[in-house]
Amino acid sequence: MKPSVRKGIVVKSQKGRDKGRLFVVLYEMDADFVMICDGDTHPISHMKKKRRKHLMPLGHELPDILSLFEQNQLKNSDVNKALTVIASSMS
Repeated sequence: MKPSVRKGIVVKSQKGRDKGRLFVVLYEMDADFVMICDGDTHPISHMKKKRRKHLMPLGHELPDILSLFEQNQLKNSDVNKALTVIASSMS
């Protein structure tokens, strides 16, 4: 079964100019939209609103990133490092 797009999961964009990039879902807006961040082009201060159907969940969860976000202690470098490790393990 395919994992669902939810908070704390790593996703790959399938549509738009950010196609192919990895993001982490930090916030669920409603049934259709989530807020994603990559710590680089879309930092925490300027998260991207994206439709769930345009994202492919990769099955990697980042509970430590999510807990830091909920405590307002998350830095862009934390997100960027976590996504870099996942990207290097995929290739």
